[in-house]
Amino acid sequence: MWGIIPAAGKGSRIQPLAFSKELLPLTGQRDGAPRRPCAVSDFLVERLIAAGAQRICFVIAPGKFDIFEYYARSANAATICYAVQPEPAGLCDAIFRALPLARLPNQRFSFLLFPVEDPRNFDSVECDDSGRVSRIRVKDSNAVSSWIWGAFKLPAATLRELYDLWLERGRADEYIGTLVNAWLARGGEAWGFPAGEAYYDVGTMEGYLDAITVLTGHAIPRAQRGAA
Repeated sequence: MWGIIPAAGKGSRIQPLAFSKELLPLTGQRDGAPRRPCAVSDFLVERLIAAGAQRICFVIAPGKFDIFEYYARSANAATICYAVQPEPAGLCDAIFRALPLARLPNQRFSFLLFPVEDPRNFDSVECDDSGRVSRIRVKDSNAVSSWIWGAFKLPAATLRELYDLWLERGRADEYIGTLVNAWLARGGEAWGFPAGEAYYDVGTMEGYLDAITVLTGHAIPRAQRGAA
């Protein structure tokens, strides 16, 4: 099984940084060892491996060599490789960069859903009573579901169908949600699993500080969180 991590973004909402945002340090306890700083992407890699991924592809932008160097020195239970997104052309483009490498298992298209207080800044997923996805609202002020997707899993055949549809639509879809909506309208099926417990957007300063608060168990004074 492949795990795909889009890591080509500039992290403009949390700049200036001297390194890629995927390497933001978070304190963590790992395997009973003493606490040490871990990169935020370490937690994602660990969860992909726990879910069964034996191979992980980072999709990176040109010049993000620090990710390559960091994981070249890291011992993981999965093989890590890289694909390059030459220009920042959106999440759809980033994910499809890994298509030549990925051979995913033959299972149904599934979204892992997380609860948030304000879904308007995310991709809110609406499901029927059986869990079938009916619609994804992309950064929509009218979002009615407080469940957003944080990861998804799909067969290689479905990934290819989405890629072909993306090409047919002139590569106009920047976000996965709009592309999936078009795919659903054609009779495609996807399923939502509200199994996530908490979601922190570490691409923003507020989300990053929230994640540190949870991992350390210590509240950060509001004066240090940029609050007035």
